[in-house]
Amino acid sequence: MAFSSKFGSLMWQNGQTPMISSMLNSLRCMSTSGKRLFIGGLPYGTDDQTLKEAFSGFGDVTEARVVIDRESGRSRGFGFVNFANDEAANNALSGMDGQELQGRTIRVSYATERPSGPRSFGGNSGGFRGDRGGF
Repeated sequence: MAFSSKFGSLMWQNGQTPMISSMLNSLRCMSTSGKRLFIGGLPYGTDDQTLKEAFSGFGDVTEARVVIDRESGRSRGFGFVNFANDEAANNALSGMDGQELQGRTIRVSYATERPSGPRSFGGNSGGFRGDRGGF
């Protein structure tokens, strides 16, 4: 993915945005197994079973999981669906992206691996700052 990001920024600087967009999408698809989808914009009342049922018409769903906030116990509004094969995932992506689920329009894309390493909280400083920005 680092290659595709660097390549994308170089092409952006040279005015090749339409071409690079399709090339980066192809690279992204090749770098994932294609069996795991990210589902965004989920209604907060959606649970794992509802998510699985919504996508099972496209093929064998091996797992459907709505991400839950640890502190509140509520849905965070997104989840993941894993399929047994790439073809089912492709069909689900085409069939469900931009569709309504329980009254909300959902976004469907291929899931990518989360970068390893520590996550930062806060601005560009890379961590939490206890001060109030100089006030």
